[in-house]
Amino acid sequence: MKKKPIVIVLSILLALSLVLSACGGNNKGSSDPTATPKGTTDAKGNENKDAEEPAKPTEITIMLPLNVAETPPDTIKIELEKLTNTKLTYQFSPADTYEEKLNTSLATSTLPQVVYLKNQATFLQMREAIRDGQFWEIGPYLAEFPNLNKLKPEILNNTKVDEKLYSLYIGRPLARQGLIYRKDWADNLGLEAPKTVEDLYTMLDKFTNGDPDDNGIDDTIGLADRNDLVYGAFKTIASWFATPNGWGEKDGQLVPDFTSEEYIASMDYMKKIRDNSLMNVDFAATSKTDQVALFTSGKAGAYIGSMQDIDSLDKDLVKNVPTANASVHALMEGPGGNVSTWAIPGYNNVVLFPKTAIKNEDELKKILAFFDAMMTPEVSNLMFWGIEGVHYTVVDGEAKPSDDKELTEREVKGFKDSVIGEPETSGRLEALNTLEARILAEQLIIENAKVAIHDPTAVLDSATYAEKATQLQELITDATYKYMYGSIDLAGFNAAIEEWKARGGQQMIDEFNAAYQQ
Repeated sequence: MKKKPIVIVLSILLALSLVLSACGGNNKGSSDPTATPKGTTDAKGNENKDAEEPAKPTEITIMLPLNVAETPPDTIKIELEKLTNTKLTYQFSPADTYEEKLNTSLATSTLPQVVYLKNQATFLQMREAIRDGQFWEIGPYLAEFPNLNKLKPEILNNTKVDEKLYSLYIGRPLARQGLIYRKDWADNLGLEAPKTVEDLYTMLDKFTNGDPDDNGIDDTIGLADRNDLVYGAFKTIASWFATPNGWGEKDGQLVPDFTSEEYIASMDYMKKIRDNSLMNVDFAATSKTDQVALFTSGKAGAYIGSMQDIDSLDKDLVKNVPTANASVHALMEGPGGNVSTWAIPGYNNVVLFPKTAIKNEDELKKILAFFDAMMTPEVSNLMFWGIEGVHYTVVDGEAKPSDDKELTEREVKGFKDSVIGEPETSGRLEALNTLEARILAEQLIIENAKVAIHDPTAVLDSATYAEKATQLQELITDATYKYMYGSIDLAGFNAAIEEWKARGGQQMIDEFNAAYQQ
């Protein structure tokens, strides 16, 4: 009887050992039955980490231009971090001063890990810094990322430097430019959509002098334009005159567009419009905000730019003039009867990865993994459209934006402008367009691409261009405005061209032609 307590104790110990053994055998976090439980150390003192423990979020700092008035709140960023397991810091800077900040950060080696440029021109100017080895070459890594590997090769090729790929691109339709006009004014005046540049002039004249709003007051103008020779009216009008797109070929040699007869004819056309006050005569000093206000307030009847702007322009116009009706048009015949427009090289911006901020290949791959996730439908839709049920709904497989456009612009626009690829490559939802004019705009964009003039220097390099293009272009821009304002004549404009050549332009011509002939 005295041995009974010992038997009981042994039985209890045996039972406990069986329980502990069973618990160890049910450890699903490891296929190794000898694995050390999470939070303990092995015999060598090494801490065990459970295989199912969530990976630490990748911290990424991103610098990008802001095309709206205010920095967006974190509404989209919070959801984006959840989907991509990242901790994101966005450095938004106003688009108007972005290039200055970009150049300062580059010069002081303070660029963050991810840098969006401002536009295609900024990228071309950044090529020398790329050649200097300041950014990571990413081409060799794309095959490791199934979604990034879907980006269009023909557009990637347009962003290569010395046949090497350093950037990801934000895709855009090739040729979105056209005419947005007051169809109700045209109907009042018995005008059809203009088929030729002469018809367009007639429309602008009637919109100015024909009392298109039937109020008996001389209070309208034909065209609203702004201080931008590229995305304002001038370049699109020039393309209708068959002006080369940046550069063109003449007698087997590449020459800048402003040396062409078509460029002069385009300036003469714009000068005639201004001389007769068929537009805002101070357009060289007019901001885009003021240009838009001229149209949406009911003052101006025509706006030449991206036809996709019709949604916002029509919305604001109808607020101010409830009876208004805007439409779009393109495919304008030039003086020779030909139809043409100008094209971008398939992107409007690119992303670069500075070596000063990304220290090694492993860090680069983690950042590329974030962009790979951005090209999944779920992430791309979030960044481009916003949160489903808040900023948009899905109707018949397409995205229908919320009626609260101010909310969407405030919370989504800043992120929307940074989404790489396009719907065909990311699976992102296409827009459900219900506005008749927007549906027409999308059809015209497709037709525009068929007659688009491309810039032959998009894939060529010139060291002088990279170094001096901005300051030299300012010389031509200034001369172009002065000619259209009547401050200088053709001799004065040609003198500006000669100065452009003497200050490095001729060297630029020689370098582009040397690359073109290879």
